Amino acid sequence: MIGHVVMWRVSADLPNKNESIKTIVDALNSLPGKVPQIRHFEVGAPDISGSPAGFDIVLYSRFDSSEALEAYRVHPAHQIVAELINGLVSERAVVDYQLDNPQGWK
Repeated sequence: MIGHVVMWRVSADLPNKNESIKTIVDALNSLPGKVPQIRHFEVGAPDISGSPAGFDIVLYSRFDSSEALEAYRVHPAHQIVAELINGLVSERAVVDYQLDNPQGWK
């Protein structure tokens, strides 16, 4: 199983940051019903830590394999959401990793 985590910082120059966050969260939450390769999908926002280093939105998702993750990346529904997000954010961080024990900690 593959874990896929993405974090975004909404552009500071947008007129309504909270509205932009809601737009992104709603768009992301539309994907599980459209992309069959998704096994787990969680979206969190906004950052509650108050840290200036914090991001505004996080996505944590799981896929059965690297091939399934790649199918998600190129899926037309994902491409539409990615384009929308890219117009609203100033920064993005991504990590993909192998889950050796997807049911929990050893």
